[in-house]
Amino acid sequence: MKTVNTTAITEAVARMSQEANYYLGQDVLEGFQKALDEEISVTGKEILQQLIENAKIAREELVPMCQDTGYAVIFVELGQDVRIEGGDFYEAIHEGVRRGYTEGYLRKSIVSHPLERKNTGDNTPAVIHTKIVPGETLRIIIAPKGGGSENMSQIKMLKPADGIEGVRKFVIDTVRSAGPNPCPPIVVGVGIGGTFEKCAQLAKEALLRELGEKSKYPDIAKLEQELLEEINKLGIGPQGLGGKTTALAVNIEIYAAHIASLPVAVNLNCHAARHKETVF
Repeated sequence: MKTVNTTAITEAVARMSQEANYYLGQDVLEGFQKALDEEISVTGKEILQQLIENAKIAREELVPMCQDTGYAVIFVELGQDVRIEGGDFYEAIHEGVRRGYTEGYLRKSIVSHPLERKNTGDNTPAVIHTKIVPGETLRIIIAPKGGGSENMSQIKMLKPADGIEGVRKFVIDTVRSAGPNPCPPIVVGVGIGGTFEKCAQLAKEALLRELGEKSKYPDIAKLEQELLEEINKLGIGPQGLGGKTTALAVNIEIYAAHIASLPVAVNLNCHAARHKETVF
């Protein structure tokens, strides 16, 4: 049985909180370059060049790629043969976020009460999703989520009779209504199936996938490609100023559904598609 101390967890989360905001993933950078090569809008090309330069400056100067350094969303895969020692597991994660955002001078965006709106001052608490998995490995992923793109996300309880066309229409309508607000080019995470809350989590998990990685289900992979093509025909373009690059990817995750339900969630991510992980 592997033992992991909470001190190591806190240190890892603190480091990842900063790295996720400083270093944009290579897959996203390659997505920008591919979009730049294919974009037909002069303005769109200029914006994509600026996004590439912005990511370079963030990486070299260790500054956030976006002023909205996000809500710290944490995904945990905890091996059932792992023992956590040294304190409370969740508090260790919160403390890592607290240190990372404070010591890294990252913007603190979290209010303790959704109606009273008083800032916590340290970007805690984090949102933590935990899965118990076989083995003795602990995997922690942090995905800072900006408010602008999160606000444009939607969920809908479709009827089973709505079928694939209902899903397609809802995804396209969500992106169309979002327009420039989620700071395109976006990554579109889609969850289909499960229950009301499960499909929303699926949509967020879909955003963790590497750009270019398709669903393991052939019919879903086909739908991902069709939706990406349809979204990029909307003409919203980089930063909403026109062009063919509205989205870099559409990622869909599915789950079993009740015979009476067809839940669908769309979680939009801005061009700063950030996530970092540590495996113990």
